[in-house]
Amino acid sequence: MADTETTADNDSRLMHFPITFYAVTMGLFGLTLAFYSAGSALEWISPLGNATLIASLIVFALITVLFIAKSVIYPAALKAEWNHPIRVTFFPAISISLMLIAVCFLPKYAGIANMFWLAGVVLQGILTLSIISRWIGHKPFEYSHINPAWFIPAVGNVVVPIAGAQLGYIEVSWLFLSGGLLFWIVLLTLVLNRMIFHTPIPGKMLPTLVIMIAPPAVAFIAYIQLTAEVDNFARILLNLGYVFFLIVLTQTPGLFKLAFSMSFWALSFPVASLTIGSFHYATLTGSQAHETVGILLLALLTAIIVFLVLRTIIAILKGQVCKPE
Repeated sequence: MADTETTADNDSRLMHFPITFYAVTMGLFGLTLAFYSAGSALEWISPLGNATLIASLIVFALITVLFIAKSVIYPAALKAEWNHPIRVTFFPAISISLMLIAVCFLPKYAGIANMFWLAGVVLQGILTLSIISRWIGHKPFEYSHINPAWFIPAVGNVVVPIAGAQLGYIEVSWLFLSGGLLFWIVLLTLVLNRMIFHTPIPGKMLPTLVIMIAPPAVAFIAYIQLTAEVDNFARILLNLGYVFFLIVLTQTPGLFKLAFSMSFWALSFPVASLTIGSFHYATLTGSQAHETVGILLLALLTAIIVFLVLRTIIAILKGQVCKPE
């Protein structure tokens, strides 16, 4: 009887294994790239990137195996996530993770990077068009559904040039960057309108506010990969990342009042992207101020990831994840 109950419990957890777990891999790969980008300022820290890359790949593989198993065994549960107005926006976290893997393998392993980038960009294109087509006319949405997680499909597009430019896919990179920037502006308008004039974002989704940092910060990294210089537009993008970081800081008291949930992983990748952007700016311009900011953000990012990993392990051991909502 006990074995039967254990099996049923495990099956239930697999059925409720959420797509949002891919936010974990985005955060871990972001930390890896932050360690790599810090190498010019802190030579001793780059090897940590190799260790976190291995750990990140293992976590990505494990999550992917479990999600594929869920998709095969419980296709109705997968369909329910795809039809969910909020969870559907996390599907591009898969393609973003693939493209971040490509960035991690550059420049030493261009062949492997090319393979992951091609898989990521094709999936990103399919998911972006599918999600936007649903937004436009196939399913009614309410203003209460809009939250910063809707930025994830847009962020995925601006990730494309980071590896794409180095691999030689220049025109494709400009195509995705252009689309990503356009929908970032549109979605930013909608999200701010919801937060100012409509119901506040519920507590459980409050950590997604940090996602607002990611689009301009990632766009800055992508833009300088394509242009190889820091012009005024690049400065605007990076400084918008700093502006949203400061705005988010004003909301942190609310975060401390919340019980831990997997939505807290939304804190990781945006801070990683701003950290990487700061180090890139410092490298290209010789700015000591931005190097210092990068070091401070890296310390914050490391603390956030350590906290998230420990809290996630505790939540898994207590059976607090993969449960019906």
